Amino acid sequence: QVQLVASGGGLVQAGGSLRLSCAASGRTFSSYAMAWFRQAPGKEREFVADISWNGGTNYADSVQGRFTISRDNAGNKVDLQMNSLKPEDTAVYFCAVSRTRFAGALGIYDYWGQGTQVTVSS
Repeated sequence: QVQLVASGGGLVQAGGSLRLSCAASGRTFSSYAMAWFRQAPGKEREFVADISWNGGTNYADSVQGRFTISRDNAGNKVDLQMNSLKPEDTAVYFCAVSRTRFAGALGIYDYWGQGTQVTVSS
């Protein structure tokens, strides 16, 4: 059974940093794209960043230059390093896996984690 477990969320002051991790299990993910999404209260879920099977990355404009997505070679873990955090980054962050090599913001994601809360205070 596929399972994605996200961790690393918390409360941080504006300008601070957090690192989210997502551990994937249940099958081999090395050939799949992996991504992070987020959902703020009262808003729709939005794309944050993704990384293809061979390491290519895409970022939402709102996080470009501040966030960095990475993955291990086995494809069992995807991280999101978040720097220079802003109050508007406050959201529940979800990791996701697509059963394609490249997915991007509009790709179909087949597996989802449970989410981890990130709160940025001003």
